Amino acid sequence: MKVLAVADSDSYLKWAACLLRDLPSGCDTELAVIRTPITPSEAQIHAAVAGSAADPPVLSARALRRTAERFRPDAVLAACTGPVVDVLVGEVLAGLRPRPVFVSGLPGISIPATEKAWLFRSGCELFVLHSGREVEEFSAVGRRLGGGGEIGLARLPFLHTREEVPVTGPRNRVIFATQAKVPRRREERERILLTLAELAGRRPDLDVVVKLRALDTERQTHNERYHYQRLWQTLAADGRVRPDAVRFAVGPMHEHLAHAAGFVTVSSTAALEAIAQRVPLLVLSDFGVGAEMINLVFEGSGLLGTLDDLALGRFRTPEDAWCKANYFHSGDESDWASRMVSLIGQARSGRLVPARSLLDGPEYAAARRRARLRVEVPPNVLRVGYRAKRRMRRYLKALG
Repeated sequence: MKVLAVADSDSYLKWAACLLRDLPSGCDTELAVIRTPITPSEAQIHAAVAGSAADPPVLSARALRRTAERFRPDAVLAACTGPVVDVLVGEVLAGLRPRPVFVSGLPGISIPATEKAWLFRSGCELFVLHSGREVEEFSAVGRRLGGGGEIGLARLPFLHTREEVPVTGPRNRVIFATQAKVPRRREERERILLTLAELAGRRPDLDVVVKLRALDTERQTHNERYHYQRLWQTLAADGRVRPDAVRFAVGPMHEHLAHAAGFVTVSSTAALEAIAQRVPLLVLSDFGVGAEMINLVFEGSGLLGTLDDLALGRFRTPEDAWCKANYFHSGDESDWASRMVSLIGQARSGRLVPARSLLDGPEYAAARRRARLRVEVPPNVLRVGYRAKRRMRRYLKALG
């Protein structure tokens, strides 16, 4: 069985690399990054595939097509943002012979289920999700909208347990995991940094770390308007914080959690990694709890708290019932790999009915052409007029 995985950003690349490692033994796999304006840096790529024999290549759309024609995959894992998944399945990799099974999914917390996520991936035969609650919500979306294929359940593959992560030093870190999209306002982000500085002043025994998704010069799945490191430098220059009160770091989250005494976030999949490693944690509710803050899933978890809790170092542990319903189901409930194998068997025997994309048709042709521009033209030479840029921004806003 041959599986080709294609990623377009740092978070999707990490997810794809982990899923490939969880495939049954004997699978022949290849991993590639498609070149778009959010292509991760070399350092991000290396960190995302840590433990792999080699870093994946960054390919243009045409080079990816040639790779697929050479490799002849039984399945293609389109681990990309929505519009890129649509373009890969509907155009770049369309017409491959033999036709592969197309698989896609979402790399982290996907509550609440959104119509956009389903629409962009409705041309795939298998949609991979990571909790019973997600499967239930997206199944309802699929029944309402039509299109698409099967939904498979997986464990989030990067949830390392404490036993799996060696500890080489004391557990004295408090880790703040940033999220590119929320909170949106500058002053809200500054409040978090000021509270971290307050905690560091109150507890000099703790190493307070702001764990960045990317350096200020690197791209992410989502643009980050107010980068925390830049904000900290401004606060320090204004004399509002001691410059060395906290430190900023990148690298694999599980390595940081191996030294953690506490963890805090506004909304991040890393909260699940903290739970897996039994690190006490806090999900900040000061800026709201809901779909807009991407933290709706934590309602009922027992983890919601405030900046006042953070300043005093008051962290929490999750409710068992919440864990079972959200991302910590037993391993034997995961069925995504067996579903993919079954779909590949149908494809080989000629019985596979390809998924019907809801974005096929003339009314979506112009939008798909604009999305294809992202994977056809190298980002450093992309030159479009003002109106075209504005239309592109409106379309890409559909990424959420």
